[in-house]
This record gives sequence, structure tokens and C-alpha cells, in this order.
Amino acid sequence: MSKYGQEIAANLERAVQSIQAAKSLTKSGYHDFAASRAYYAAFYGATASLLNEDLDFSKHSGVIASIHQRFVKTGKLDKEHGKNLNWLFEIRNIGDYGGTVRVTEEQATRAIQAAENFLDAVAQLLNA
Repeated sequence: MSKYGQEIAANLERAVQSIQAAKSLTKSGYHDFAASRAYYAAFYGATASLLNEDLDFSKHSGVIASIHQRFVKTGKLDKEHGKNLNWLFEIRNIGDYGGTVRVTEEQATRAIQAAENFLDAVAQLLNA
């Protein structure tokens, strides 16, 4: 068992709340913010899976790179989950910093689905 048990649980709770917030934001037409919350749901799940391996990172880039190194390249996570995590990071940057470029409703919906799929895969990793 990881020494980060409480942090893992807290990150997973934040992930679930972020998905719920993303869905509410999408229904209200706030697609930029929904995409950002969807990314954070996946980010919290990724962080939980790394904490379960006793790895703690301070930067998003470190979390994403480590997910690829430890889980995608080893086959513990499907390559599609790695691609989706990268895309979620990109769409979050548009949502948060895009200026005149905006996240569409279709992109926000896709982001939520990608984040949910990623979290399902993380749950399987944590339960293995």
C-alpha cells in the first residue's frame, strides 16, 4: 500500500467532482471551462495512479510524461489513453488561455468522455 493513501483518495474524489462540474458547465454553455475541468479530472486520476507508485510531481508536464513512461509504454494503459491525456492538456490550454479561440460544445463533450474513459482505466490500474 502506498504511503499516499489519503492523497490518492482525495485526488480521485476531485476527479469525480471535476467530471460532474464539466457536465454542468457544458449544459450551461461554458465549454471552455468544461474542457478545463475535464482535463483536471484526468490529471487528478493520473496523479492518483502515480502516487500509488509513490511518485509525486509538481508539474503537469511531469505527471503526463510519467504516465506515458510508466503506464502507456509498459502496456498498463492503452495508447489511446495516453493520446487522450495529451489532447485533454491541449484543449485545456485552449479553454484557459485561448484568447479568441474557443472550445466548441463538441470538443467539450469529447473531453468529458475522454476524461471518463481515462478515469475508468485508472480505476482498473488502482484495483489491480
